[in-house]
Amino acid sequence: MAGHSKWANIKHKKQAEDAKRGKVFTRLVKEIIVAARMGGGDPEGNPRLRTVIQTAKQNNLPKENVERAIKKGTGELEGVNYEEVTYEGYGPGGAAVFVESLTDKKNRTVADIRHLFSKHGGNLGENGCVSWMFDKKGWIPVDKAAVDEDVLMEAALEAGAEDIRDEGDDVFEVVTPPEAFDAVRAALDEAQILYSDAEVTMLPQATVSLTGSDAEKMYKLMTALDDHDDVQKVHTNADIPDEVVEKL
Repeated sequence: MAGHSKWANIKHKKQAEDAKRGKVFTRLVKEIIVAARMGGGDPEGNPRLRTVIQTAKQNNLPKENVERAIKKGTGELEGVNYEEVTYEGYGPGGAAVFVESLTDKKNRTVADIRHLFSKHGGNLGENGCVSWMFDKKGWIPVDKAAVDEDVLMEAALEAGAEDIRDEGDDVFEVVTPPEAFDAVRAALDEAQILYSDAEVTMLPQATVSLTGSDAEKMYKLMTALDDHDDVQKVHTNADIPDEVVEKL
């Protein structure tokens, strides 16, 4: 699998700002509700719920919020019925964009997403138009300053990771098959290796390098989509230069 998720790294760096605005908590609560509704309220028998609860703890979501969201998902408490919907399209320069959302009003959400694509120089496409360009993978960024590379490789690879990437940034990227994600995450915890994020995500098979106005428009499109209340995750194969990110 060539390339890496440049946008995943950008999101990793902007998470602190998202947390200030409560965006992270809102997304986690929605995901817990849907995971509990689909697989039950016991995290031991529901891998999706178990993963999001671990992420919730890492992001300091209060325990009572987690428990309330689970009860809403299982029907013990009244809650909103969120539906999983994905959107696919193209951004400036022909870069692929894959959007995951949880919404209670599909017509509203698709209208909003279409508007954002159009406003920022992209276009919303049909389902399937770009999803084939991505692979579902576990992704765990580990700060280089906090770990010895050999220790990280031994712990992650023995637990089932398929790759440890060093893309010259300030993190190592641990990439896993989805089915090995929990085991690798547990192995890093056992080895007391600190990581700043952990998720099952969509990584691009290859990247598209953007420059100039295309890169700026793409960053604004991705940020606008990521900030939408119904959007959980946004993925792209765009490689946006660091100087553009710093500028904007």
